[in-house]
Amino acid sequence: MTRLPDRFIEDRALRDAARAVLVEDIENLRDSLSQQGIASRVSSGVKTTVTSRLSAGVRDLMAELREQAGERKGLVALLVGAIVLFFARGAIFAWLEELLTETDDDDTDDGADPPAAAPEGDPA
Repeated sequence: MTRLPDRFIEDRALRDAARAVLVEDIENLRDSLSQQGIASRVSSGVKTTVTSRLSAGVRDLMAELREQAGERKGLVALLVGAIVLFFARGAIFAWLEELLTETDDDDTDDGADPPAAAPEGDPA
């Protein structure tokens, strides 16, 4: 058997050490993924990023709105009123429908008694 050069033995030792580290990293990754799937990791990362960007944008928008609201109070009041009416539209339409059906019932009532029901059974 031929004797291997020292450089070859050192390279093999480094390769084996790197492989051991890689295998350990893969095992850690598998354990981590078994606890939380890739999809949930991605969605939580995206959710965190989107939430932080959205909250920063909302803060900027609110600061701008506060500045503009001081100059246009009437417009802000009109906008708030429109939003309230929009969300209350279902209740408002129900109330109007109720009013209209009450007036229709009052119009058809001419004060006369309703016709008597026909007697049941054989008339003979």
